[in-house]
Amino acid sequence: MSIAEDAWTVGKVEVKGKPVIYKFLSQLPNEKVKHSLPWLTVVSWKYDGSTNNGMPLPETNKSMISLEDALEKIQGEGLIYKSVYSATGNNLKEFVFYIADQEKFMQKFNVALSHEPVYPIEINFYEDKEWSDLSKLISDFSAAKK
Repeated sequence: MSIAEDAWTVGKVEVKGKPVIYKFLSQLPNEKVKHSLPWLTVVSWKYDGSTNNGMPLPETNKSMISLEDALEKIQGEGLIYKSVYSATGNNLKEFVFYIADQEKFMQKFNVALSHEPVYPIEINFYEDKEWSDLSKLISDFSAAKK
């Protein structure tokens, strides 16, 4: 049996005159997946990119890549959570997921990052049963292509 891989899109926009690079799922998952993962979860890292056009400096970017590598080790992809996009620029890095349960996700999150340094991140949860956040992102990039 083969497992279909998700298709991803990479694109750039300007926010307040600064570039922001997005990597996001190219299409919404089926209704069953959406229904099972109703919580939009945003892991945010604010940084000072004032000397680099709003982008992270090399040392900060290296740490962000380490965080991203650790996030990829979270157990339960597809059941407990689904990674849907990341954004970098305008002094902010975000890793965005849809999750089933906040407590279970945070348990898996903490295990995945247990051997990592403490990162200057903030985690916020928003109920988004319709996946409107990702839907808007996909729509915005599709409209920009036209």
